[in-house]
Amino acid sequence: MPKTQLEKEPSLKTRKKTEEPPLYRVLLHNDHYTTMEFVIEVLVQIFNKSAAEATKLMLDVHQKGKGVAGIYPLDIAATKTAQVTRWAKANNFPLKCTYEVN
Repeated sequence: MPKTQLEKEPSLKTRKKTEEPPLYRVLLHNDHYTTMEFVIEVLVQIFNKSAAEATKLMLDVHQKGKGVAGIYPLDIAATKTAQVTRWAKANNFPLKCTYEVN
């Protein structure tokens, strides 16, 4: 005797797919006071960029007004933004760091 719809075993197709959390771009903004060397140091130390990659990103910040330091889940983006802000303030630089939905 054939099974009714309720008696059938659940199919893998009926499972809901787990959604990935949204990612956030961490941005560094250009200003006229923060040195290029400090921006490179921030990118190397906080964002784990190579010196060459950090230099390229620093030039993006300098020439385009802002640059993407990395793309992360919300908690990591917020933590890195806070680290940059604290470190810049401790070194008397007004470097602005923000994050936004990717």
